[in-house]
Amino acid sequence: MAMNTSTHAASGDVRATILATGQRLMAGKGYSAVGLNEILTSAGVPKGSFYHYFGSKDAFGEALLDHYFEQYLAEIDVTLAQPDLTMAQRVVRYFELWQASQSFVDCQGKCLAVKMAAEVADLSETMRLAMARGTSGIVSRLAAAIEAGVAEGSLRVAVDANSVARSLYQLWLGASIMVKIERDGTAFVTAMATTRQLLQLPPA
Repeated sequence: MAMNTSTHAASGDVRATILATGQRLMAGKGYSAVGLNEILTSAGVPKGSFYHYFGSKDAFGEALLDHYFEQYLAEIDVTLAQPDLTMAQRVVRYFELWQASQSFVDCQGKCLAVKMAAEVADLSETMRLAMARGTSGIVSRLAAAIEAGVAEGSLRVAVDANSVARSLYQLWLGASIMVKIERDGTAFVTAMATTRQLLQLPPA
């Protein structure tokens, strides 16, 4: 019995290694520019092991996005539940962490959604749907946080919380792309100022 448990754990480790390696490489180069051989060589995993877990590169891409958003949403949940802060402070903190993680030099795999969004939407319907599921999860969490902030009095919004949350996500996604184009953080400064306006918070 112990042997089966160990084998299962080792198998899980191999799959996790492939996903982590793919996330790091694709966040830097994009989906199309990274081949399976590069992933497997970097991960130190034979090709047979890849096809044991993933039937194709597209299936891998879908699993990669699901895995990425599972981790990302868990991190959001932690940020939006930080004790001893108002919901307004938690929401601002979320976008501060976004800015810190979306480096135009090296995002360490944390900018996967930004890097792959437009690319995979045109390449694969299954990956597009995985991206849609993940981004919908982000928007719904932001909307719930904004509603809670309005209820406690730390936030005010002119329209419904879901519309504001969607606008904020679109704003920051666009800012992340502009940061990569311009190679500086000016777009994030503008995005934060606009965020504070939408949430009717005083300037920082």
